[in-house]
Amino acid sequence: MSGGILVRGCEGLEEFRACVALQREIWGEADLEIVPDTIFVVAAHTGGQILGAFDDGRLTGFTLSLPGLRNGGAYLHSHMTGVAAEYRDRGVGRMLKLFQREDALRRDIRLIEWTFDPLEMRNAHFNLNRLGAIARRYLPNLYGLTSSPLHRGLATDRLVAEWQLDSPRVLAALHGEVQNPRHAESIEIPSSLEGWKTSDTALVERLQGEIRAKFTQEFARGYAAVGVAKTPTGSAYQLIPWSDF
Repeated sequence: MSGGILVRGCEGLEEFRACVALQREIWGEADLEIVPDTIFVVAAHTGGQILGAFDDGRLTGFTLSLPGLRNGGAYLHSHMTGVAAEYRDRGVGRMLKLFQREDALRRDIRLIEWTFDPLEMRNAHFNLNRLGAIARRYLPNLYGLTSSPLHRGLATDRLVAEWQLDSPRVLAALHGEVQNPRHAESIEIPSSLEGWKTSDTALVERLQGEIRAKFTQEFARGYAAVGVAKTPTGSAYQLIPWSDF
């Protein structure tokens, strides 16, 4: 509990439906990609997670994770996290992730993965710098072209965040001790991109293609994205060889 917010597992159909309602509030009623309550039920009964952040009983944020199997070991795929608009920038998302980590470790699960848009640098900073995740897989147009207004008709390219829950890197990040690598390759994202998303979709598509090619090349060389740093014109992903950590 922090600042009056309590994070716990959601229980029962009523709370699962509250997660669906919050989805609609966050992503919009017109979004046809809304995850229905039946999937929340399936996740709850197959070893997934449905976590909620509550303020005096009101659901203010949630996380939905599904169980997975990789290289013979169990992991969680964190499919969706949403926070009500008035509760953003209050640490609710971080509280959900920390509770998610604790719950997974209690079940002897040491890996959580999720996907995120490479063009969304705020998410990239949170995932790589604040949580200590790394990314070494790039999935072009993973979900196809969707009806979501958030995607603006762009290909749904995604980076895969790997969160090794008890690794030295993650432990350091959670204590604010992760240092930017001194010698790293970089992939820059200009700060003007946000404005282009609403004014010049063709330009954003070209930039997306260039970034896709750069990540694909660096990952093929055995590099991983491990951080985000500010630059004079925006932000840049920092990449180092896998063998360095």
